[in-house]
Amino acid sequence: MKRAALLLLVAGGCRGSFGTPPYAPVETGGDPQRGEQAIVDRHCGACHAIPGIRGARGVVAAPLTQFALRTYIAGQVPNTPDNLVRWIRNPHQIDPGNAMPALGLDENEARDVAAYLYTLR
Repeated sequence: MKRAALLLLVAGGCRGSFGTPPYAPVETGGDPQRGEQAIVDRHCGACHAIPGIRGARGVVAAPLTQFALRTYIAGQVPNTPDNLVRWIRNPHQIDPGNAMPALGLDENEARDVAAYLYTLR
């Protein structure tokens, strides 16, 4: 019985009771192309490896490959559009003392960046 439950958990991608599956359709209200430009302008690739962003091979922070498939943001909060926008705008509000700086993005810019990140599957 325990083996069957473990197989179901693994086959289900360990989503279980963690909430909405991370591959669910996402509405950020942002534009992925503007988000891509904001990522370039803010030099996010200096810290993160980011697919689709030229030169974004940073190793200081977590790589953002397959971001849309993740269950949590920074291991702290469920990966939802609202939480991602909050994280992008002020990561210290969610995880005080973490290394990611607040980059001064307004709400619309953060929605654009979130829209880009949700294209990463």
